[in-house]
Amino acid sequence: MRRLAYLLLIVVMFAGCKSSKHMVVVEKEKVVAVPSFSYLASKLQLTIPGKDGSMSVGGLMKMKSSERVQISLLMPILRTEIARIEITPGEVLLVDRMNKRYVRVTKDELKDILPKGADFSRLEKVLTDASLPGGKTELTGKELGIPSLEKAKIQLYEFSTKEFSIIPTELTSKYTQVPLEELVKMLIVLL
Repeated sequence: MRRLAYLLLIVVMFAGCKSSKHMVVVEKEKVVAVPSFSYLASKLQLTIPGKDGSMSVGGLMKMKSSERVQISLLMPILRTEIARIEITPGEVLLVDRMNKRYVRVTKDELKDILPKGADFSRLEKVLTDASLPGGKTELTGKELGIPSLEKAKIQLYEFSTKEFSIIPTELTSKYTQVPLEELVKMLIVLL
């Protein structure tokens, strides 16, 4: 169950469709152009139901269109990063800051874990759509194709399209690369 909860987080990162450079919204039979943007940031809240109630952790999301999405999960109160997920069109990096471990996997290595059609462009679409007025800002496990986690959710809020710096995550020799299964187990324990 806990492994599936963490996989839900990975799935959320890949759960949308390719965004275009210019979006169009139909408003009561009137076509309205919606400007696109290269940068998108938001706060997030991940809530996973458990036997003894639900577990929640806050965080930050940063996206540079067609390039990279970074998710930082933060320790409550201290706001120290406990985990980072970095997604590019070709790979996913999962970092456990507390135990100094990480997993770097390619899109091809994840195809058996993620739902069919999950890719970077879908993630961009979900994040972009969520930021628009009236957009869907709360995603559940059921909506992401994981019925066993139908009550788990990620809430995105306080969006910004202002330009920011997004630096690729670099890890020092203090970090140890581990198999995906091992890191997923460890991160679930943290949450």
